[in-house]
Order: sequence, then structure tokens, then C-alpha cells
Amino acid sequence: MIALPIIGVSAADLTLRSAQLSPEQALSRQIGAADARVRPSHMGVAIYQLPDGSSSAPVGGYENFDGAAMPPEPPQELDTSTLPAGARVVKDAVGYGKIHTEHGLLDTDLHELDTQSPLVDGMFTLDRGRLPERAGEVAATTAFLRESGLFVGSSVTPRGATSSYKIVGAYELPSKLGKTEILAPPGSLIAPLDQALEASGGFGLRPNVSFLVKVSGEGFTWNMVKAANTKSLVVVSRAVRLNPPADADVPLFQQEPKEQYRQDAGRGSDMAVVVTVVGLAMLEICLLAGPAFAVGARRSRRQLGLVGANGGDRRHIRSIVLSGGLVIGAVSAVIGTVVGGVLTIALRPVLEEQLGVRFGGLDFRPLELAGIALLAVVTGLLSAIVPAVTASRQTVLASLTGRRGVRRANRVLPVIGLVAVTAGAVIALYGTASKMGATVVAGGSALAELGIVALTPVLVGLFGRLGRRLPLSPRLALRDAVRNRGRTAPAVAAVLAAVAGTVAVATYEHSRDLQARHEYVADLPHGAGVLETREHSAYKEVPALRAALSKELPVAVRADFDRLVVGMPSCESFSREPGCGRVEVIKPKEQRCPLYDVPGGPSSFTEEQARTLRQDWRCAETRRINQNAVVVADEKLLSVLAVTDPGSVAALKEGRAVSFDKRQVKDGRITLRVVVAKEGAQPSTPVGEDPAGEDKVLPVHLAPETAEAWGIQLVLPPATAKAAGLATAPSGSYFTLDGTASSEQRQKIAGEIDRMGVEAEVRIEAGYQGNDSLALLALTIFAGLATIGAAGIATGLAQADAEADLKTLAAVGAAPRVRRTLSGLQCGVIALMGVVLGSAAGILPAVGLRMVQRRELDALYQHSLSQGFVSEGAPYVPISVPWETLAQLIVVVPLGAALLAALVTRSSGALARRTAQ
Repeated sequence: MIALPIIGVSAADLTLRSAQLSPEQALSRQIGAADARVRPSHMGVAIYQLPDGSSSAPVGGYENFDGAAMPPEPPQELDTSTLPAGARVVKDAVGYGKIHTEHGLLDTDLHELDTQSPLVDGMFTLDRGRLPERAGEVAATTAFLRESGLFVGSSVTPRGATSSYKIVGAYELPSKLGKTEILAPPGSLIAPLDQALEASGGFGLRPNVSFLVKVSGEGFTWNMVKAANTKSLVVVSRAVRLNPPADADVPLFQQEPKEQYRQDAGRGSDMAVVVTVVGLAMLEICLLAGPAFAVGARRSRRQLGLVGANGGDRRHIRSIVLSGGLVIGAVSAVIGTVVGGVLTIALRPVLEEQLGVRFGGLDFRPLELAGIALLAVVTGLLSAIVPAVTASRQTVLASLTGRRGVRRANRVLPVIGLVAVTAGAVIALYGTASKMGATVVAGGSALAELGIVALTPVLVGLFGRLGRRLPLSPRLALRDAVRNRGRTAPAVAAVLAAVAGTVAVATYEHSRDLQARHEYVADLPHGAGVLETREHSAYKEVPALRAALSKELPVAVRADFDRLVVGMPSCESFSREPGCGRVEVIKPKEQRCPLYDVPGGPSSFTEEQARTLRQDWRCAETRRINQNAVVVADEKLLSVLAVTDPGSVAALKEGRAVSFDKRQVKDGRITLRVVVAKEGAQPSTPVGEDPAGEDKVLPVHLAPETAEAWGIQLVLPPATAKAAGLATAPSGSYFTLDGTASSEQRQKIAGEIDRMGVEAEVRIEAGYQGNDSLALLALTIFAGLATIGAAGIATGLAQADAEADLKTLAAVGAAPRVRRTLSGLQCGVIALMGVVLGSAAGILPAVGLRMVQRRELDALYQHSLSQGFVSEGAPYVPISVPWETLAQLIVVVPLGAALLAALVTRSSGALARRTAQ
């Protein structure tokens, strides 16, 4: 019982420490054998950086940074003017693409690097085969091979490539074991694929480029790093990482406070959480192990009585029992730390795969392991305190004769418990209105729970009053538990602690789930669906996707829609590529929201002006965002979207556009502007200005405000778009189903999409889908196991105490099943008391935390109202008890504990003479 947690903690300590790499190991995996890795910052201006290269900022700060100075594309070659003569440079380029696999398409990093250079040593580990040496060869990570279904010797083809590549080896990235990547010699993969994609009308690759640099002398010094920063280069330097400069020598810290870049913020609160968890875990172990020590002390009472008969006093009795706890704690510490270390070593490959990092080596921390071992010793000692005190209070005569005697109940402990419960409840209630909120609620709840633990003996006594109404066997079990509170109370408290945590989390999560269900915003009418591609370059495959949709799903109505195109059909929105472009809806100036039509935005207005403007219809916010805000479709689309306005349907049939946003419409017309990207031009337009382009003014029907278009703002009939000279490309389909789509049908359409190698998705609106069932089930199982364990220990102690009574029952002719029934009921009674008390105790923290959230959301709601934001209503923060989970705990768990105890108990024991009392 004590060793098991120590095994887990010591194994976790060794695993986490081994996964933490030393600076030299981390550098080896990041920059190989080079002295530095240099990469462009993409800002195009001088920068300051952290010594470790993890962050940077433009000189003068971001508030003075002109985004227009950013180059349209990062440089692909290194400016070597800042490097010393004789420096060796290896280019490292990483792009992104999709690879055809046995299952479809797989997102993969495309890596080009000279693997024959000594500068790359340590960056990857060859698993089998060899590294690529010539064009047409690649190596793949083991993660890629595992997910793709390919193997060394297979051929792979990136999507859009005109040729395939042979996999000649498998390797792994020691710090990114799960990364899917293929590696090729420089110039053999990214450049040919880039040319093939552009030739087919798609977008080329824009790889991230960095450079491994090797210099002579002391390495890449801090002065060299600062010189590189003037060229807008970020540097990860081995020399600087291992010997960082003083804060006074870091220009970034002179410009911005160092605390802004600290990554250990919150360590104090994290440590407090760890201490709290460890403390509660020790309490749980003590509550579970205490009765077990009491069993040993009870069975050794004759030996302890002989010690007293031969001149030993109470100190000796206590020392003997405490020494037993000390020895057991020490043995548990040794066994736990040794077994934890052995398990970590044996399971090292599995742990590395789970963490995604190869260990730099097994990092044993003697002081930490000694602290964990000491925790076991202290836990064993604390668990033996109550049994030691109880045993020392037994008289010599009672110990030798086996009599238990009668001891007055402790009157101080219940008073302390009552005070703790009251104080904890008050603190938790205060926390609901305190700025510290959840922290205060958690502290008050923990104090109240400890108070209930202290009150457990009294509460167990109250349960005893129910015994008079029960049949014989349950009455004997309940009265035995009440009369022997010294062994019953710790077990009930242990069950209480486990169940209280489970009920608290279950109540909190169940309440959050109800809130999420209430706040859920559907994307489409219930039962409707949409097929859409995620990238414009897949327009050629859309007709085949539509056909597959109608084939695999029970489609009732299918409304195909296209998108407007400027330039090549594969152009993405807001692309910088020359010849590409977009179509924008131009709102009339007087119908635009003033808050967002001036350079300063809302800050340009006084608070009162901003509050007034937010109530204006021009500044109304939309609940739904649709990437296809402007679509080209016919009237069937309105049928799928459940838009029943006759005027809108008639307008589409007549060839008129339909708008669902009155801010776009003026005098029955809408303006569409065709914007073409130009070389060197910025893709965005300054606030308050319209982009330059050619206008298309079209007649439009304005749908009533009650019509819900699910994020679509404008529908253009195909004939109207063609007549206006607007090019279109297939984009997807909205649809309704005849019934529902089964899991098999969903899998079939997903398989068809994978087979086509297209980035597309099919979404069917099914309403809110809760995701907390598995978590609640896991919590219930945990509480059940803890309950059965605690109740089982207490039952074993009860059987040791009641052996004489069982012999008497057998002697007077009681049926053999009475022994088994009594044992099962003893276990069930203890479990039931603990579960009932734990369920009541667990409600408090959940209610407190939800009240904190309610207060915070109410404050935000009131603030938004004061600022003029329009809201649909006050925040809904329910507090709901998961009755199904409580029923499982209160009914199923005690019943299961009782049945298990009855099954493992012998129905008859050897008939023996009962010792005279």
C-alpha cells in the first residue's frame, strides 16, 4: 500500500529527469556539431534577441515597428558579411507538403540537408538503411513509415510532384519522435516540387531556411550574435547558450523588462498545487494504512501484553508499534524506489515513445530519490501513530485475555472537526466573492473536508441508530462498525476523501457540460451538412467529391455552390502572388460601423461614444463565421439552409442576388470589387480605405432579418455571376439527408476523400455532443477501487476482532452462510457510509468553483453592457449534480464491495473452543 505510490513517484521522477536534456545534449540535437544556427527573423530590420535565441524583438519595440518593412519573402541565402573568414555554412531548408501513402495523404515536413556534412552530427539517428546521397533518394522518419504504411525500399510521391522518390533509410529525430518527415539532399526535393506546383497552377513551396555555421576560435560569441542581429538574423549559439552574458550586456533587457520573457511564471502556484496533492495523497495513504497497522497490532496484542507483564510501560508498547511502522515504511521505501527505477529502465523505450523524446541518459537524482524514500518512511510512521496509541492504552489483563474493553470517545476531535468544517465553508463562501477566487475556494474546501474526516467517528455513531430497523445480519454488521470506530472511522474517512474528490470533479464537469450545451452555436440546421474543400487548389476534384457524397450518403437535397475567383482558380484569398486576387463586398460609407472605419479604431472615441455606437445597427456582431461568406448557388441552397422567405427564393429563380446583411445593400443594389494583387503591394488595405479595383454593381434582394443564413452573407445566382464577368470555381455542396448517416456511411465517404488525396471534409450538424462521459466513468472507477480497498482493509480488521463472535455463532448452530453474509455486509456498510459522506463533502468545492465562475462571467457581462455591447442575455452558469454518477457510487460501489467481500470469505471456519472472556 505504501510502496505502490512510491513506485509511481520514483518512476515519474526518474522519467522526467531523464527526459530533461542537459544544455549540451539539447544543443547537439538542435544545431548538431555546428557552433550556431542562424535564421532570418522575417522582420527585415535590426533586432534584439534573448541569449538562447528563443525570442526576439525589433530595435525600438513592436510599437515603433513598421510592418511595411517586412520583406514579402524571407531570404533564401545567408548574408556572410557578419561571419569571420573561413566559416563553414550548411543550408537547412524545411518545407511542408502532403505525401501520397497507402492510406491517402499525410501531412509531412520536407527537409533538405547535406547529411554528409560533419556539422549535422547528432541532429538525427539512423535507424536502418542509409542516408540519401543523390537526387531521387530520401530517408524517412520512423513515425512517417509507421503512419504511412510504407517501408524502406518503397517509393513516395509528394502531391503535385512529377516524379517519385525512393526511401533508402529510416531515421528518427531524438527530440521529436512523432514527427513525420522525409529528408533529401539539397536541391533535390523542395525546388522541383515548387516548380511542379506552380506549373500546374498551384502555389509553390516557401520553405523555412536556416543555416548551420562553424567558425574557428572561441565559437560564435555574443558580440558575433549582436552583429548578426543588425542584419535581422536570429542566432542560436553554442558558446552563448553554455556561457550566457550578464543581463546588463543583453540589449533586449534594456529595451523591455526581463520578466516579460520569463518562462517560470506560475512556478510558485504550481509548487503549491504539488504540495497540496502530495499532502492529500499522504493523508489518503495514512487513512488506508492505519487500519492495516491496527490489524497487526490487534493480532500481536498478546505479545504486547507480555511486554507489559514483564515491566514494559506504555512508552515501550508505543515504540514497538511505531518501530513496526518505521520498518514497514523503510522497506516500502527501498522496494518502491528500486522497483520504480527498474520499471523505468525496463520500460524506457515505451516511455520515450510516449513522451516523444529520447532520453539523454538515465538521470538518477540521489537527493530527490532519498526525499521520496523519506516520504514513505514518514507515511509509515504516521500511519502507525493511532494504532500505537490505541495499543498502549490497553491494560495488560485485557491484552492477555483478548478483551477489548471500553474506551470513552474523544470529545476534542469532533469539536475541532466541527470548527474546521464551519471555517472551511465560510472560507469557500468568501472565495466566491474574492479576487483570488478558485484558490480560496479550494483551500476552504480542503479544510472543510479535513473537518469532516475529523468528524467521521461521530458521524459513524449516528449511522448506528439505523440498526434497530434492520434484519439480523445487517444489524450485527452496522453495530460492529459503530462499536469499533477506531478501525471503522479511518476506513470511512479514506473512502470519504476519494469519493469527495470524484464527486467534486464530476459535479463541476457536469455543470460545465450543461453550460457548454446551452452556449453551443450550431453551424447548420439540425441534420444538414456541408462538403467543402480546405484549399482552393483542389477545385478540380470537387465534382468527383460531390458524386461520392451522393453515392455514399442518403442525400435528400444537394445544393452545390461555387466560389468567386480572381486570377488562377488555385489562388488563395488575400494571396500576395501576382495575378491572384479576391472579390470584396464594398459597404456604402454611411453604412459601415464607425468604430472600425477609422485608423485608431474604438480607441479614437470616448467611452460614451463607443457605448452608443455599439448599439448602432451598423456595428451589430454576427454569431456565425463562414469562410464561404459569398457563394454562387441556386435556390436549392435556401431549401437546405431552411430559409423559407418566398421573396428570397423568387429572387434567386429570377437571377437576382440575395443578401442577408442589410449593411451591404443600398437602393436595392450591392457593390462587388475585384481586387488584383500586384507585385510588391501589401495584401491588406489601411483602415478606412477601400482597396483599388474594378466594381461590379448588381441588383440584390435583401432577405428579412429573421432569415438565418448560417454565416452566408451573399448568394449569387450562377447566371448573374457569369453575366457580370465574375469567374467561379467549384467549392463544395450543402445537403440534407433522408434520415441519418450511419458510422459505416461516414467512414465510406471519408475513405473516398482519402483515396482521392484531397483536403476536404464533410460536416453534418448533429447538435451539441458532450465529451465528459469517459472522464466521469474513469473517476467513478477510481472512487470505486479506493472504496473497495479501504472497506476491504476495515473488513479484514473486523474479522480479526470478531473471530470469537463467529466461533460463538458457529457453536450455537448458525448457518455457514451467516459468516459470509456478515463479512459482506461489514464491508458494504463501511463503503456505504464513506460514499454517502464523501458525496455530501464533494458538493461544496464544485458549487464554490461554479459560483466563482458565475461571478466572473457576470462581471464581464456587466462590463460589456456598460461598454454598449449587445448581448443575448445574462451568462448561464448552472450548478448541476450528476445524479447518474452519484447513483453508481452510492448503490453500485457499496453493493460491489459487499459482494466481493462475501465471495472471498470462507463460509465456515474450524469449530474451536471460544476463549472465556
